[in-house]
Amino acid sequence: MTTPRDTPASRRSRSRANGDGTVYQRKDSRWEAAGYVLAPGNTRKRIRVYGTTRREALAKLTEKIAASNRGLPIPSAQGSVAAYLTYWLDAVAVYQLRENTHTRYTAVARLYLIPGLGRKKLAKLTAKDVRTWLNQLRTTCQCCARGLDTARDEPRCCAAGKCCARRLSPLTLAYVHSVLKSALEHAVREEEIPRNVARNVRTGTPRPRRFEPLTADEARRLLTTTRGHRLHALFELALHTGLRKGELLGLRWEDLDLDAGTAAIRRTLQRTSTGGLTTLPTKTRASERRIVLPTRCVQSLKLHHEQQKREREASGTTWQHDGHAFTTAQGRPIDPTNLTRAFLTLLRKAGLRRIRFHDLRHSTATLLLEQGVELVVIKELLGHAHIGVTATVYAHVRLRLQRDAIDTLSTALDGPAGHDPTRDDGTDPPLCGALVR
Repeated sequence: MTTPRDTPASRRSRSRANGDGTVYQRKDSRWEAAGYVLAPGNTRKRIRVYGTTRREALAKLTEKIAASNRGLPIPSAQGSVAAYLTYWLDAVAVYQLRENTHTRYTAVARLYLIPGLGRKKLAKLTAKDVRTWLNQLRTTCQCCARGLDTARDEPRCCAAGKCCARRLSPLTLAYVHSVLKSALEHAVREEEIPRNVARNVRTGTPRPRRFEPLTADEARRLLTTTRGHRLHALFELALHTGLRKGELLGLRWEDLDLDAGTAAIRRTLQRTSTGGLTTLPTKTRASERRIVLPTRCVQSLKLHHEQQKREREASGTTWQHDGHAFTTAQGRPIDPTNLTRAFLTLLRKAGLRRIRFHDLRHSTATLLLEQGVELVVIKELLGHAHIGVTATVYAHVRLRLQRDAIDTLSTALDGPAGHDPTRDDGTDPPLCGALVR
């Protein structure tokens, strides 16, 4: 008879409080943790989780028990897809995603995933089910399916018998598919299902969103129009560095070294539904970077700093400055929506076509590519995680540059007028040694 003293120390569970579950090592060297959690129907059930180390198995069990203590039932593989999506969004994704991203994920689940796949059993969900649902979603008019026209005071399309054929774009369809894949991937990690069936369904690669960046002449017209505007330094910085809107509004004076001419991009300013204007870390780890500031931007920032001091003196006790470089006249952070309104007003004043503020970022990259700047330099400046992102987004610019390079090479190979290419007196260098710009 085996006693606890005979059990190897590595396999014996350490002392844990009542209700915390048990953790022990299996014969296959994996660690198993078991405990009781809240199940659908206000019942309790014993679950088991596994890990390659004791800490990993214990962390999985602790996460499930913590969710159970918050009143969230832990769905099983025999439960519905809707139940698991609700659990994943409320107990897992909410702690792993930014608030705005979690809000978008929740909207996708409410509008598309749960109505289409919610009644399916999680364990019985197949790739065929996902593919059939996506094909149906691709061809369904969303105005008809969601009753958007019936909410109007005077229906004018679907509710009136005239379908408007408002279908999801390929980009939205791919986003919906990616949310489902993320949810099922977590179910695989928790060993609720053996594989992620959504990964076996291909939706195709959607074309990147089309954008029309400013030309060099249009960029000059915009900068000329912004002169005299209190945020001239911001627009000039946006066009010269390609910073995102949130990164510009999240800049603090402590991030700017005007003597060295550099800026540290560490945070972004966003409006969230619960926190209002909130300062968050950068979009990705690659987005946290240090960039070089052009001389004219350094001069504009110095003038902007002096202007901000004058505004602070004029505001007196109503000034609410918290270190941001770009603020309202009262020292408060600038709402991204208000910045967009000011930008559109400047576009109309300059007589330019309507573009998004984010297109200033595309304009910077496009103009740099046209000036012959290497792709890796642009990637570091924009803060892309991978150079493949930069290459994909600006593929149309690279193709145009390739055409110009090929035309230049053809001109060089043709040679000057009157030159006989068949004559070789030994004085000309070989073609492979010719300098082609």
